[in-house]
Amino acid sequence: MEQASSSTDWRGQRLIGIGAIAASLVGGGALWIAVRYHAPIPQGMADPVARLVFALKCCVLACIFGLAMGIEAVAHERLQTAAFDPLAGPVSRRLQVNQRYLQNTLEQFVLFAMGLLGLAIYAPDGDAMRAVTASTASWIATRLVFWIGYHRSAALRALGAWSLLVSQIMLLYVGFRIGGDMAGPIGAWAILGAVLLFEAALFWLTRERRSE
Repeated sequence: MEQASSSTDWRGQRLIGIGAIAASLVGGGALWIAVRYHAPIPQGMADPVARLVFALKCCVLACIFGLAMGIEAVAHERLQTAAFDPLAGPVSRRLQVNQRYLQNTLEQFVLFAMGLLGLAIYAPDGDAMRAVTASTASWIATRLVFWIGYHRSAALRALGAWSLLVSQIMLLYVGFRIGGDMAGPIGAWAILGAVLLFEAALFWLTRERRSE
């Protein structure tokens, strides 16, 4: 009876999470499009080095508003509560959420930074570099939404799903271009196909199996 109740609760949370993911994709995508087509065009972007410097500046902003704020939140929690001693003090739910946000953001920042730098390499001009600006703005915004949602409930952390998606899209695009540079169209599609095959395998292997 208890196991059935737990399963039902999990399924209910998953439905909420799926709805939150959909909302995140709509909101994050709308923000990306708005910035991509209405932000000022960066100047002097004909030089690849200038594009990389611009992307690095965007990474710094993402670090400030993503990682640094999470570190500050954990530090203040440690300083002003009984959790001062990490090995002995109690850990509140708020602190646990902040720690998990920080760990998750650190992991996702690596994907985001690599994708952004790669995107800058392949951007041909200043107009195309607005995609770098748009990706940065939408990543920062949805990481913060992820954080706020996580404090409300575990399911609502899915409101930040766009931040992972935009990083994955950038990496797929850059990987596709790198594959093309290395082995032409065959290399490009081989990279894309390998990633999609791995993703399909993950869906298959992690699916819920009904007990006999």
